[in-house]
Formats: sequence, C-alpha cells, structure tokens
Amino acid sequence: MKKSTAQSACIYKIAFLLVISLFFFQCEEPVYTPKPRAYPKVEYPEKTYRTFQEDYCTMTFEYPTYAKIEQDRFFFGDAPPSTCWFDINFPDFDAVLHCSYIPIDKKNTIETLQKDAFKMTDWHNKKSTFMDDKFYENNNHVKGMTFDVEGPVASPIQFYLTDSLQEKHFIRGAFYFNSRTEQDSIAPILSFVRADIQRMLDTFDWE
Repeated sequence: MKKSTAQSACIYKIAFLLVISLFFFQCEEPVYTPKPRAYPKVEYPEKTYRTFQEDYCTMTFEYPTYAKIEQDRFFFGDAPPSTCWFDINFPDFDAVLHCSYIPIDKKNTIETLQKDAFKMTDWHNKKSTFMDDKFYENNNHVKGMTFDVEGPVASPIQFYLTDSLQEKHFIRGAFYFNSRTEQDSIAPILSFVRADIQRMLDTFDWE
C-alpha cells in the first residue's frame, strides 16, 4: 500500500512539473523574424519611341511613347525665359525630366551657361555620395555634359547640350522623382529611364 501511494505521489509530481513547464513556455513572448523589405512591383512598358518636333522649339529628338511632353507656360508665376521649356513626364514611374532651353547670346554666353549648369548640379545634389560627369557628343554635332549622381539626391540624372558648330543653342535637363523614394527601390527604374534619356541624347539634333 505504501509503495502504491509513493508511486502515485511521484506521478502527481511529474504531472505537476509538466503543467508548470507548459505554463511558463506559453507565457514566453513569441520571437518574430522580420520579413525582408518589399517594394511595389513596377510594370515596365515596352520600349518604343516617337519623334519630338514642335513649333515652339528648335530641336528634334526621340522620346518614349509611354512618356508625355508638356510645355511649361509659367515659371514662378511669370512666363519662362523661352517658349522652349517643357517637361517629359513618366506617369508610370511618377517622375519627370525638366528641360529648359536658352539661346546663346552676349548676355548668356556659352561659358556662363556651362558654369551655371555645374552650379545647379552641385546645389541640387548636396547629399550625393558620388558624381560621374562625362563629356558627350553625338553624330549630329551636338555636344555637352552628362551627370550621373548617386546617393539621396534630388536629381540623379542631369545633362546639358549645345551645338558644337555655331554655338547658338543651349538646353539643360534634370530628372526628378515627384515623391521621395528609397534608393534601393528606384535603382531599377533609374536604369530603365537612363536608357530613354540616352536615346534622347543620341538622336538629338538642332533644326
């Protein structure tokens, strides 16, 4: 009888310890594994192009069919310095390429305009970690500079173009995203749009 009682007591102890252990196990805070950051999926359109040729500009170039061009009619409440100020909007990416044309004359010399272009690039990209500026010239005697800027900057792609023969024309372009985005998420979009801007430069010609 004593042996049976001892066995029963031992069983009760084991059962009690199991219940207590289960209680403490359930009370522990669960450990969550953070999920990797996900970005919205971007649908990239097929690369097809059309020719820009408008009566308010003295230039032609090719731009993607999924982009829309809008002439700038106001600049800080006033008319722009030239009728040939326009935006190339990329609605699929919520981005825009601002283009501003200035004729070269005694007041706006090529040296002054080039210096201003470098100043604008530096001012807009104070937080850049790296900038690659390159001389550019295409087969239509159009020359200039391109600027690829890395880091949390306002405008990661910029350029200016002029005519290498007579030096009468000057245009500056700056690409922006309309909303603030993470660098990792915009990298593929930048690569996609950079090809479109390169197509614009390669086909650019003054009328």
